[in-house]
Amino acid sequence: MSVIVIEFLTLDGFASDPDGSQGTPGGGWAFRHGPEAVAGDKFRLGATLDEGVLLLGRTTWELFSRIWPGRDDPFAARMNAVPKQVVSRTLTDTSAWARSGVVGGDPVEAVRREERDVIVTGSLGVVRALMAADLVDEYRLLTFPTVLGAGRRLFPDDGPQADLECVSAERAGAAVLGRYRRTAA
Repeated sequence: MSVIVIEFLTLDGFASDPDGSQGTPGGGWAFRHGPEAVAGDKFRLGATLDEGVLLLGRTTWELFSRIWPGRDDPFAARMNAVPKQVVSRTLTDTSAWARSGVVGGDPVEAVRREERDVIVTGSLGVVRALMAADLVDEYRLLTFPTVLGAGRRLFPDDGPQADLECVSAERAGAAVLGRYRRTAA
């Protein structure tokens, strides 16, 4: 079982509001680079998405549950078919997006109970809890040529140290997909 974090990032390391749904200043930065930068399986999830599970925070799940069920393309079919676990203390109804369920408020315990590969997308609170517990095995980061100057960073200044190995880097539209794995201790 591996934990894979996937994120849209700015060149200066911010992950805040890539689609503009939160209404922050500068929000929507990932989508200003055109649909080819964000469409399809840019994170190269493939079989991992088919055989794994998505772990999402409530806010990300609510956003995705309004988007993905209405799409009709091969990647949307995969997103709609994958089991989805929502980390939340308040969400009770997950009927808006098939194969979704609430796992409670502790993402660390949810991951420790899981036997499949876990894919975490967006959901910075969930990601940071998993980072603090040293449970992230791989980061797949789609970095856009935008400098925000402010917002929430994926790797906060006071976060845990991590030594990573660059597995690959490739252009994806206007962005660069970098894959980084934890180094052996």
